[in-house]
Amino acid sequence: MVHWQGDVKSFHILARGPVPIARKVAAMISTARTTKGTKRTGSFTRTGATAVLLSGAIAWFTGAGCSTTKHAPTQTPNATATTAANPTATSLPAGTATTTRSATSSHTSTQTRTGTQTQTATPMPSATASATRTASRTATASRTSTRTFTTSSTCAATQSCTVVATPVGLVNLGTAGNFAVLAMSGISTVPASAITGDIGVSPAAATYITGFSLTMDSSNQYSTSTQVVGNVYASDYSPPTPANMTTAILDMQTAYTDAAGRAAGVTELGAGNIGGLTLVPGVYSWSSGLLIPTNVTLAGSATDVWIFQIAQNLTVSNGTIVQLSGGAQAQNIFWQVAGLVDAGTTSHLEGNILTYTSIALQTGASINGRLLAQTAVTLDSSTVVQP
Repeated sequence: MVHWQGDVKSFHILARGPVPIARKVAAMISTARTTKGTKRTGSFTRTGATAVLLSGAIAWFTGAGCSTTKHAPTQTPNATATTAANPTATSLPAGTATTTRSATSSHTSTQTRTGTQTQTATPMPSATASATRTASRTATASRTSTRTFTTSSTCAATQSCTVVATPVGLVNLGTAGNFAVLAMSGISTVPASAITGDIGVSPAAATYITGFSLTMDSSNQYSTSTQVVGNVYASDYSPPTPANMTTAILDMQTAYTDAAGRAAGVTELGAGNIGGLTLVPGVYSWSSGLLIPTNVTLAGSATDVWIFQIAQNLTVSNGTIVQLSGGAQAQNIFWQVAGLVDAGTTSHLEGNILTYTSIALQTGASINGRLLAQTAVTLDSSTVVQP
């Protein structure tokens, strides 16, 4: 008996017969291998010698020695293929597009122009096609620019630079403004100096005014000198001179304090060396001394004001000239000096010098302005013209 099942990959010959029958069975199996898509099960019993090939490559043996029992094959069809149709497409009219997008944006900008800028950005990265992004930006980009001056990148003593500053108000000299030279401890000269305006000392007495060959007026309220176009006053002259001198000294000190207290628009210009510069109106301040080694120009109108605040000494080199242009007036210029003032030989200054200590004009030095010192003033064939 031969039994086979399935896709004919395995079969069993249970009872062997003649070789021709075995060959026919092998042929049947080969035929069955070529038949796809059908699984068959069959069995046959050898009782004869004749084999009949049934449809579907199933052998049925008849004749002598073969049983007439026919085993119908059992057929299991291939698995049914199920095809799901594509989803129904909904067509939009030509030129129509539908996009869904979610975006949140917050922008804050504050601008006041002070030179400080802060920027914060916090993006939220998106992991999906529909992104939600929040961006916050705060910008403070304001500048409070009181542009007080403009100068070249370097202003050495030999260079010509222009500085621009903001205008300021006058310093009130009070009754100290009535004097060309005013000092507290003394005034001396090496003849012959030339002074246009009054000079005076207080609380020092007249004996501390030297080199002038004074001549007392009959009123004893003032004296005169050939070197002074004006009067000479001292604290020990007859009234009302003493009281007037005390007031003048107090006004000088008040003016010094006023000038020193003004807000500076320019600080540390030239690192304390302003030789060769052209300065326009404003308040200039130095925490050190100030050197003027070469000519300086103050350019401005007749109503413009300059205030120079110097924490240490003011030194003007020999032959150096401070000159005015554009109608600038010496009476509107104030040099507030915490240290001493030393004007070199034949040098020339413009403006009112308010010093906490002393002033010295060397041989041939001159000033168109006032010398107001809280200690002494020394002249040497010098020229002082009260504006």
